Amino acid sequence: MPQSPQIQDDTVPETRVFSVLLGTFLHDVELTNITFSTGVLTVEESNAKGFTVQEHSLANGSKSFSLQVPFDANVVLKHNPERLVTSYFLPLIFGLIVLPEETPFALPVDLQASLQDIVLPIMAGTCDQNQFYISVTFGSHGSNFKAIVGPRELTAEMAEDYNFYENGTHLSLILPYTAKDAVFELLTAESVKSRIDLLLLDRANDWVLADLYLACYFPLKATECHPNGTMTAVAVKVESTRNLKPSQLTLKDQSCTPQFSDDRFAYFSFSVDTCGTTRTFFDNYMMYENEIRLSYNNKGAANTSPVDPDYRQTISCFYVVNETQTVAFSAKPRTYEPAAEIGTGQLMVQMRLAQDPSYELFYQAEDYPVVKYLQQPLYFEVELMHSTDPHLELIAENCWATLYEDRTSLPSWDIIVDSCENRNDSYATIFHPVVSDSRVLVPSHIKRFSVKMFTFTKDDEVLKDQIYVHCDAVICDTSSQADGSCRGQCVHPPGQSYSRPAGVKKERRSTDSTRQRQISSGAIILSNL
Repeated sequence: MPQSPQIQDDTVPETRVFSVLLGTFLHDVELTNITFSTGVLTVEESNAKGFTVQEHSLANGSKSFSLQVPFDANVVLKHNPERLVTSYFLPLIFGLIVLPEETPFALPVDLQASLQDIVLPIMAGTCDQNQFYISVTFGSHGSNFKAIVGPRELTAEMAEDYNFYENGTHLSLILPYTAKDAVFELLTAESVKSRIDLLLLDRANDWVLADLYLACYFPLKATECHPNGTMTAVAVKVESTRNLKPSQLTLKDQSCTPQFSDDRFAYFSFSVDTCGTTRTFFDNYMMYENEIRLSYNNKGAANTSPVDPDYRQTISCFYVVNETQTVAFSAKPRTYEPAAEIGTGQLMVQMRLAQDPSYELFYQAEDYPVVKYLQQPLYFEVELMHSTDPHLELIAENCWATLYEDRTSLPSWDIIVDSCENRNDSYATIFHPVVSDSRVLVPSHIKRFSVKMFTFTKDDEVLKDQIYVHCDAVICDTSSQADGSCRGQCVHPPGQSYSRPAGVKKERRSTDSTRQRQISSGAIILSNL
């Protein structure tokens, strides 16, 4: 005989487990499956997932079935009707059959329970001399909330600026007291009171889960008085004057405007005898006083909203009128005159190949070997490096070309002999003048000359299509008459020859090695085009 089965909800919310009892049924009724919000499970599958499904046999031969499901199971639906309350829903359909025909029938059951189980996040904050430090301990919803810092929702860009850190249970922020989202509440003579507001809101309902209003005093001198009679002052846009533009602030004399300003600060610097500053005497002191105020436009209207309070900040400095300072000093006679010690060091010389006669661009080490056409001019510059002594002069004493990189190798051809061009060369070396410019500070430290590109031949055959150029340079002292080597480039007594007979191998002059430098160029290749 058909009977309506009884459904008994035995759920105790504090245990956080749904408990339901179905029955009674005759002995020929079997429970085969249960439909949850996520799908259909057999009795065995339900027990395997941690849901307790049991069959209870009664003394009169009837039976009943029970089911227990934890609130935290994924088949349980939940939402928050209030900030601290969670409602849990468990929709079920029990699938049963009647034996032996295996006639199926279904029994829908909806279970619901509410529990005040929300743990809210907890915020705390501290300050040091320059920054706010804020920490948040997560509640039931973890980090699933909106963080509002000042007037703005915390974004990834803001998080980077504010040293955001999260580890799964906590988050922290570090903000400077001048942060854009902080507000200034009060300015005193020695400090400014800054405040940061932080709200944590529920994402679905915008309920306030936690709030923090952290205000601290930070060191800031509003006025500084300097011994030379200069006063400096800082004006701050406080919360009560939100529409104030600091750039519009002036002193008593409206022509005295901020030396620097932005959207929160105005910085003034002025002499005590200017900008409408007044002076008052008190006993042995005198006080200079001025006022930072909001200027008015030509129509007499203030540059802020009519509801904004008037902005006035009095600044003053005290100076002692009569004061005596005692200064002690003593002196000892010198027993000897100080003198500089003689030192030694290395003077560096370099030779470079210029790209054109302007001597502005030069070939670098990575440009070698340099390719040139036959009889194309080669512009060389020899320079004394890292010296600004105008008494020193560099002389290109001897220069020659070789077929190989070894400066002593043969064959060779003289380019400069005893500081002059080789008169045996039909294409004589040309010396170029050096004048001061943005690069050349001391012209006597540089020598420039050019020769035409050539190559070595034997029996009208080119030995090799490349040359190397080498020089011996001498550094001399023009202020010393005893320095005979300092007669200048290509200056000889009358009648003295300065060419070497053809085929004679050059020999190094017996010059002091501390003043002579040896330099060479990279390979210069003759173009076959």
